[in-house]
Amino acid sequence: MSDYSTIFESMKRGNILILDGGTGTELEKRGVPMDPGAWCGLAALEHADILKSIHLDYLHAGADVITTNTYSSSRHMLELSGLSHKFFEINKKAIETAHSAREASCKPNILIAGSLSHRGMISKGTAAPDPNAVISLKKFEENLTELALFLKEEGCDLIILEMMYDPKKIESTFLAAEKADLPIWAGFSSRRNNIGQLLSFLPDEELPLMDILGILSHYKPDAAGIMHTPANAISDSLKELRKAFSGPTFAYPDSGYFKSPNWQFEKIISEQALQGFARDWISEGAKIVGGCCGLSPSHIQALARVKQNVST
Repeated sequence: MSDYSTIFESMKRGNILILDGGTGTELEKRGVPMDPGAWCGLAALEHADILKSIHLDYLHAGADVITTNTYSSSRHMLELSGLSHKFFEINKKAIETAHSAREASCKPNILIAGSLSHRGMISKGTAAPDPNAVISLKKFEENLTELALFLKEEGCDLIILEMMYDPKKIESTFLAAEKADLPIWAGFSSRRNNIGQLLSFLPDEELPLMDILGILSHYKPDAAGIMHTPANAISDSLKELRKAFSGPTFAYPDSGYFKSPNWQFEKIISEQALQGFARDWISEGAKIVGGCCGLSPSHIQALARVKQNVST
């Protein structure tokens, strides 16, 4: 396990940290089938070798933080694929693969972020939650607590709350993560409506972004950021975030779009364009940058060059 405190304090003093890029979408690009239920959550069962190569490619590209492939492997997500009985096997393999990649990279001071999300079933061919896949908040919190505790037990350095946008589920996600007693980084997702207002990513509902960021008055993660959001909406979203949060902020955009269960790799942002955005985010105060769905090791390599230029 890396020394989280030392790495985090160095970041607060000015060192920029690079997050990895998309894991699920990179698995898809490399031929791993995406499941209609648990999406990329099953990959570690039969494709741990590809998963490890993705982690390693991100580390060689310059990532300081790699994320476990546990975004969609909570028990209720695996249930959608008929594999909830393999919860421990799947998640143990996913976390072990991240540890194995860190060891193989021979790079010191790499953090492993255990991914925890409030993801539920997505309607086929869309990016919208399936209204027919209902789970009680009590069971939902129990399942996320189970995964959070397992992330700690298996040696993750922190928990990253990914793609939070549903106000009904955000608090349960925070409560579950806190029970693991690990550092928490909280990632929120936003979008613009047709008149340019910043909203929660929540499809089909005009919920102002600040309405979900208000949760930060009750919970104090080590870092908070904007993720799974178009690059051209990140800066303004971070400005909103800073009204609710005074700690270190991060940015990792997506590119392309989702039609469940597959990512659509259309008009993916260029590495050069991403660098331009990242320079702005860093100059505006972001301490951690990376990439979400659709972004690949070449994008992380481009961000690492920005970090190098900032450091010199």
